[in-house]
Amino acid sequence: MYRFVMTLPRQIKRQILLLIDVCLVPVALLIALALQYDGVPESVNLSRHWLALPLLMGICALLTSVMGLNNVQLKAYESHAIGLTAVHAILLGLATAVLDDMAGYGTSFATFINFALVYFLLSVATRMGMLQLLLLIYRSGQVQTRVLIYGAGPTGRQLAAALRTDDAIIPVAFVDDMLSMQSTIVQGLTVYSPLTIDMLVREKAIDRVLIAMPDMPRPKLAQLSRRLEEMGLSVQALPSFAQLTGQEALLDQLQPVVADRFLGRAPLDGELPGGAEVYAKKAILISGAGGSIGSELCRQLLGCGPKKLVLLDISELALYTIDMELRALSERSKIEIVPVLGSITDPNLIRKTLSDHDVKIVLHAAAYKHVPLVESNAVVGMSNNVLGTQVLASAAAKQNIERFILISSDKAVRPTNMMGASKRLAEIVIQDLASRNRGQTIFSMVRFGNVMGSSGSVIPLFQEQIKRGGPITLTHPDVTRYFMTIPEAARLVLVAGSFANSGDVYVLDMGDPIPIRDLARQMIAACGYTERDATNPNGDIEIKITGLRPGEKIHEELLIGEGQITTQHPKILQAREKHLSEIEVASALKGLRMAVADSDEVALRAVVARWVEGGDALLTGTIQSKT
Repeated sequence: MYRFVMTLPRQIKRQILLLIDVCLVPVALLIALALQYDGVPESVNLSRHWLALPLLMGICALLTSVMGLNNVQLKAYESHAIGLTAVHAILLGLATAVLDDMAGYGTSFATFINFALVYFLLSVATRMGMLQLLLLIYRSGQVQTRVLIYGAGPTGRQLAAALRTDDAIIPVAFVDDMLSMQSTIVQGLTVYSPLTIDMLVREKAIDRVLIAMPDMPRPKLAQLSRRLEEMGLSVQALPSFAQLTGQEALLDQLQPVVADRFLGRAPLDGELPGGAEVYAKKAILISGAGGSIGSELCRQLLGCGPKKLVLLDISELALYTIDMELRALSERSKIEIVPVLGSITDPNLIRKTLSDHDVKIVLHAAAYKHVPLVESNAVVGMSNNVLGTQVLASAAAKQNIERFILISSDKAVRPTNMMGASKRLAEIVIQDLASRNRGQTIFSMVRFGNVMGSSGSVIPLFQEQIKRGGPITLTHPDVTRYFMTIPEAARLVLVAGSFANSGDVYVLDMGDPIPIRDLARQMIAACGYTERDATNPNGDIEIKITGLRPGEKIHEELLIGEGQITTQHPKILQAREKHLSEIEVASALKGLRMAVADSDEVALRAVVARWVEGGDALLTGTIQSKT
């Protein structure tokens, strides 16, 4: 039956409705006569009237077609369609009265009033009955979703009315926080207390909860959704119908946070001019081109007029995304975009790529940088960040590349985690190559603080936590960090890369470090919410202290040695730092390769402890957080 009904053509369904309207005419007429005369009296000669009945049925068919009643779907049969049915019945009653008068039968006018009324009631009842029958047929042929509506207000009531005509979704009950609503019946459904949700799920086999409370603050909505999901329920929230029709503002998810509003200083990317001429009309390779920093470097390089951008990334999705974006941006400038999928640890790929594309400048942004992940995957992290850097930089030196710029991290300064240690060893590799290389290659390094908005930074993390209703997790109440924006970071790389000195480490004057707790509070306020704490228990978002992670510092540093040297750009400083001798670097790399080849993390940490300043804290793997 389900298959038959589903495959029935729409035209046939319209004809069935038309036929039903026509067949109701004699039935309604008989009932009207019976009501008028308390049964059909002998004075009413039906055999004398039968010739008029086909004409009346024809008029009914004409009215139904002209008014389009047979075009109205049963599930869309509501107040407007019911009004059309009433008009149809009145016109049919008038037509019956006119025909009776023309024939001279002298039937009482009250009979025609009864006929119109009975026909209207029969027509509406027939369609309602057919709708329930069809819903029963449809529901028997597919999986049904039983839903609980959270919120018995106007939005919830409208939702329940709409779902009654859905063949796959069955509204079972309401839940509402208001005591005055509980135990009442709304739209034929009982309103329960939220405390009974567990019982309702078990007894009524609830599959999904639809939250129909558009005025609920978004953090509380997120908390409620998470609590319901923990019960194994699928949860969906919907706006009010007023919002959907544009009468009220439609609140969407949190808008992206503008990172530089939390810097506590003016952005510096506008104060770092120059350097574009170094990159003009040259082939440039960007490793890690699909990452946060790498992709911004690519965008800014387009404005420098290079000949070619070679995009190297190990992530297929990231490479595809930045490749498509740059092709659209460079369509007019005719800059060649070359995507290369692969790892910086592959020497054959690196050598071939540099040679085939006649690369003149390398911007090395590829690295595993998430502290907890590298901490638990130290061998892979060291292999990529250190040995991969050595492969890429050595190939650049052999090809007499003009410039090689390494993007480092403030976590490389007296590191207390394996990620920071890997970046410091990468710096040591570049310093060694710079001291030994007497060819054309200028090696330089740029050391960043935290980059706002990049993957793994606290701003996207905090924003996601706020979106979920909190809490915001903070490892220590006194944690501070230096911050810069992605455009600042990319601009610093390009300017520092244009300097002529080889082997130098450059840092950006980023002002004072920012307390992360203050940043969290500012983000809560920027999203329009309040902090929930002991003094404000009714606030929206809680800040929860979770404890320092392994290897995490309370305060980061930018310099290893004492003091720094100014450069031709007042906001860029050159660090004065010692570096290992050629023999020491060779010994460190040999030990590192052996540890990686054997997947020996203990030996790996021993290499770090010996050759990285401050690395002794990493020797045992039981790392104490430092200030």
